Amino acid sequence: MTAADDGTGDGTGDAGDGAGGEADGGTAVSLAFDDNEYLPAVAQDADSGDVLMLAYVTREALDRTRETGLAHYYSRSRDELWQKGQSSGHVQRIEDVRVDCDGDALLYRVHQDGGACHTGFESCFYRTPDGDVVGERVFDPDDVY
Repeated sequence: MTAADDGTGDGTGDAGDGAGGEADGGTAVSLAFDDNEYLPAVAQDADSGDVLMLAYVTREALDRTRETGLAHYYSRSRDELWQKGQSSGHVQRIEDVRVDCDGDALLYRVHQDGGACHTGFESCFYRTPDGDVVGERVFDPDDVY
């Protein structure tokens, strides 16, 4: 996969300026990493469109994702790069990576093996603010971790 394929390269254009380039599909998009060099990445089921999780990436995590075809993220709490599913087997195979209009967020369109959430649910967004469970538990975390 190349930068031209998914728009996640390290081009020199000003993301979000609306002037040519990325809108035409020919110029790589500049990514607007925050002061800590993180960029939020939403994982979305490529088939259903369901949102599975939100995590953060560094340049290295994004590079590893693009090199391997498997989702990699950066754990802010553990301060380390990690491959989704490395310990559980619930990997995310990347269909493609997209960049939002401002270059400050990514969308990983994935094929998810097993559940995306470490709590056993298909999606990390399995409950409402009132605490109602609206998602499906697809594995028992005690059996996996």
